[in-house]
Amino acid sequence: MSKQPETGYVVDNTHILPIRVYYEDTDFSGVVYHAAYLKFLERGRTESFRFTGTSHLDLLAEEVPLAFALRNMEISFIAPARIDDVLQVHTRLLDAKGARMNAEQSVFCEDVKLLSAKVEMACIDLNGRPKRIPKFVMDKILPVLFAEAT
Repeated sequence: MSKQPETGYVVDNTHILPIRVYYEDTDFSGVVYHAAYLKFLERGRTESFRFTGTSHLDLLAEEVPLAFALRNMEISFIAPARIDDVLQVHTRLLDAKGARMNAEQSVFCEDVKLLSAKVEMACIDLNGRPKRIPKFVMDKILPVLFAEAT
């Protein structure tokens, strides 16, 4: 498998992932369909971890294979995005303890906030049982994405 290039960048402990809106992301009127934002947010979380040097494959390679699963998400839709817009998905870690990690995410178009979300993730084994987030993950993610690090 080839190594993918790092995507996005970090400003003030916030990972920013640019995403273009394609036809497939929209409804018949060219406005982004609400469920497409879930994909954008997932890409933001995945790429923010990848930016720190952590990947889903690293977790699966553990002695006890691990994964992150969403436990809870609160979303506020503020304004619509439209076909061909270039969005920025912002991801910032609020806290991480034990098996749980909380983050805030926002989607912007230029300087306009379109969406805000609070996300709670759980580190789990492949049977769905919570497991402590591995130290190597915490050591890589916290210095880059933790909101209190600035």
